[in-house]
Amino acid sequence: MDLTYLKKIIRIVENSGIDEIEVEEEGLRVRVAKNSQGHVVPVAGVPQPVVAQSAVPAGSPAPVAAKSEGPETKYHEIKSPIVGTFYRAPAPDADPYVEVGQTIQPKTVLCLIEAMKLMNEIESDVAGKIVKILVENGKPVEYNQTLFLIEPS
Repeated sequence: MDLTYLKKIIRIVENSGIDEIEVEEEGLRVRVAKNSQGHVVPVAGVPQPVVAQSAVPAGSPAPVAAKSEGPETKYHEIKSPIVGTFYRAPAPDADPYVEVGQTIQPKTVLCLIEAMKLMNEIESDVAGKIVKILVENGKPVEYNQTLFLIEPS
């Protein structure tokens, strides 16, 4: 399943009145559901679908996130669109896609995330300078986890 296709499915759920959608393509089944706070949580399962459940019991108030006014608020965050394994380079013996301090443009490939044996290129959506890489090579990442901090130009 193509990463662009998966992003479109997530946007459909986010921007519509539906709470969940399940799509099967070439033996891969993906289910995207909103949790109780209205955030989209993609859940992949083969052959049985996995049900996404909120960590907050029903009827509990939604957690309040503290706003930080520190220096990191000026940075643009690149977040993981899927759950998978983070790779900084296209191959173990290749140079990383980007380094801290490097200036990038929109559509610059920043990393790969492997999900279910598929390599998904993660691209920048802004021009700027890489300030921080927040994930180590080969480590697992969660949906919506911040991967990079970019100082927009």
